[in-house]
Amino acid sequence: MEILVHIGYLVGVTQIEQDILRTLIELGEAVKTMRTAKSKPDLLPLFAKLDGFAANLPPDADSELIHFLQRKSYEKARARLEGRAAARGSCGH
Repeated sequence: MEILVHIGYLVGVTQIEQDILRTLIELGEAVKTMRTAKSKPDLLPLFAKLDGFAANLPPDADSELIHFLQRKSYEKARARLEGRAAARGSCGH
């Protein structure tokens, strides 16, 4: 997977985690264009996609990833999937 090779993702990722990461990267790119874009990107389909992925994570999925996705903490979820330490929030995660 070319995206995962470029970001140095850890071995052992599931397909759904790859899909989540790919969508989070797409969301980040879309957000970056919002300031200068003549027509603003529609982010709702990306949010819906992420909600769908989160709902379909297996019970043994990473509990922090589940937590971040449920709380819509997408930067933290991306950091977790990229193997970076996510900043702790007011909820302790």
